[in-house]
Amino acid sequence: MDAEERHDKILDLLREHERVNVDDLSTLFGVSNQTIRADLRDLSNRGLVTRTHGGAVRVDQVSNREYAERRKLKGQEKEAMGVLCASLIPDTCSVSLNIGTSTEQVAKALSHHKDLTVLSNNINIINILIGTQSKELILVGGAVRQSDGAIVGEDAVEFIERYKVDYAVIGASALDMDGSVLDFDTREVSVARAILRNSRIKILVCDSSKFERSAPIRICAVQDLDYVVTDQMPPMEFIEAARAGQTEILVLDELNAG
Repeated sequence: MDAEERHDKILDLLREHERVNVDDLSTLFGVSNQTIRADLRDLSNRGLVTRTHGGAVRVDQVSNREYAERRKLKGQEKEAMGVLCASLIPDTCSVSLNIGTSTEQVAKALSHHKDLTVLSNNINIINILIGTQSKELILVGGAVRQSDGAIVGEDAVEFIERYKVDYAVIGASALDMDGSVLDFDTREVSVARAILRNSRIKILVCDSSKFERSAPIRICAVQDLDYVVTDQMPPMEFIEAARAGQTEILVLDELNAG
């Protein structure tokens, strides 16, 4: 069995099992541990596996765990932000929500609303709202990213362009003090832009930790939004950029203090 055949077999094993380890693979293929480590290194360099101590796991297993961990980060704050954001949205209207742990909390808070038409590229959001008093749930069509249930890419953008909704609710991976709203994946950004472009009132839900992160792709500027819902007062430069665009910032800390 040559290296290419071993690589194919390792990937087959990872489709059946969460992880593989070097010792087992060495025994299975009758080669040295050093050879197996080289195989796993090659597969990792191609983005097909993630190496661990003594073996490897599927890439999507790592991504799923990362997404689950993001759900826990500032969990109480995200839940409160979801309630605050949902208070901006009336019954009997249409709303689009994109992928994100914060937008999922908005969906949970919207579960008590009546007669909503909800459009989302997030399978999790549609699942949250199944069985509620929503009038219609529309799942965007396109390729599903298995790590988080996002539907991204040009097919998703084309699907969203068919609609014009009353409210858009988006999340983001990073915020810059100059007012930039940022993310990492160009496909995801294209979907977020389409959601904003095809809505009347635009809302960003983002916790304060996003000011500590940097991402390379601009979704929009804060001036392009109607509301920003966050947990702590943003930096003054961001606030000034919001004021310039007449964007209202709603802050949990400020509301709780009042």
